[in-house]
Amino acid sequence: MIALAKKEQVDGVLVGVADILVPSYCKVCDALNLPCYATQDIVNIFSYKDVFKATCERYGIHGIPEFYLDAEMKREDLDQIVYPVMVKPVDNGGGVGMTVAYNESELCRGVETALAASDKKRFIVEKYMQCDDMGMYYTFKDGYCSASCIYDRYTTDEQKGVSRVCLGGTYPSKHIEEYFSRMHSNAVRMFQDIGITNGVLMLSGFYENGEFYVYDTGFRLQGEAPHLLMKAIHGFDQRKMLIRFALTGSEGEIDIKKEDDVFLRGKHAATLWFLLKAGKIARIEGLEEASSDPKVVANIQRLYEGDTVLKEWVGQEKQVLTRMYLVCDSKTELSKRLKHYMNKVRVYDEDGNNMVLKGFDVDQALKLSSVT
Repeated sequence: MIALAKKEQVDGVLVGVADILVPSYCKVCDALNLPCYATQDIVNIFSYKDVFKATCERYGIHGIPEFYLDAEMKREDLDQIVYPVMVKPVDNGGGVGMTVAYNESELCRGVETALAASDKKRFIVEKYMQCDDMGMYYTFKDGYCSASCIYDRYTTDEQKGVSRVCLGGTYPSKHIEEYFSRMHSNAVRMFQDIGITNGVLMLSGFYENGEFYVYDTGFRLQGEAPHLLMKAIHGFDQRKMLIRFALTGSEGEIDIKKEDDVFLRGKHAATLWFLLKAGKIARIEGLEEASSDPKVVANIQRLYEGDTVLKEWVGQEKQVLTRMYLVCDSKTELSKRLKHYMNKVRVYDEDGNNMVLKGFDVDQALKLSSVT
């Protein structure tokens, strides 16, 4: 990769949306003497879930309760586990290698799956959380840390035994005030101490009984793409900022202290994911009007008629048909648009069966929001 970059005389390097690429991004930039918003020290923390979790605890940021277990699968360790649990590789994401285990035999299979998906051959076993899921998305520029959006995330419960894939999210979060009063300052202190000065970062976490539990991070643009909502609401494009940094070492003249607003300037926004069951897509209906709907600021389609959703994709983001991004002036308006597309979009397989999984409960999601 480095030899190719030298041959092509590239002017800048930028990582994509996969965590496993961040270490390579850092090494390539270093070898080519090009700007890189990550450092090796930061990479060493964020690239491995177990190291990241230990770092968070030092700053009062709790991770999901964990059960000790290693590849030796000792009886005394197995006897301490309380089911259900989530088994995951320490160095992969997007649901890859992650399984839910409800008993010991499922746990053993889950460990095999996690190890097969881990380059480092390490895994962790955590309590399977069944509570509110959240995303905390930050922008960094010249040492300043700005919370760009705090939102609630909803996942499917239709697919037993695999990682719960996202169905969408609503912005701002119903827990935003409590997050700022209890956890935000700890997160900022951690970011500063480990040396983050530029870039974008996502913390993923759960909220249960008054406590926040962080379970993942991504020091990169997100496949979930909240930057599309930021662009629509605030007018600045994080992708352009990062491209400019890759080429010049600066994210530009934008003043994120003024332009960023975690409360979204009073707007209400959502992402709506359509997940598909395994099968071959014969016909897609209901997406055509999204391109002319002013409330739909982006629609990122990934699968098309003729594509096949493989069985092994179930429980991963590969089963996503499209991600729709909506911005409205009120919760009522947002609710109507979400329900409209949930009722309208249909995907049929070759036997005429609807492949779309059910979406999240819009009424429950929006009526609980603390923002009116």
